[in-house]
Amino acid sequence: MPGCTVGATFAGRPPRLRAVYDAIMAHLQDLGPVHEDAVSVGVFLKRDRKLAEVRPRSRDVWLGLYLPRPVRHPRIAKVFAPAAPRVVHILLLREPADVDDQVRAWLTEAFLHASD
Repeated sequence: MPGCTVGATFAGRPPRLRAVYDAIMAHLQDLGPVHEDAVSVGVFLKRDRKLAEVRPRSRDVWLGLYLPRPVRHPRIAKVFAPAAPRVVHILLLREPADVDDQVRAWLTEAFLHASD
């Protein structure tokens, strides 16, 4: 759905899921400008390259982080392409408080890695 908005992406979802997204964006915007590309299934967050995908689901927010290295951690649900230069890490966030110091550190790493 081209021209979608962040509000439309989160429409009909529990307000806490939008609050998770807002917590993610508050941290990223403290680091610098981030482009939000809203589509029907979620929001792609970009600098020079994509740094994250945020997809609201029925009970949580699926956060895909593009990091320069594979990270093994109990909070990471799945890792895609662990040998590639950009490794996608999936986190499932249920509450704004889930965007804690650890998640903010990974967001910062993704932000810096997505910049030329």
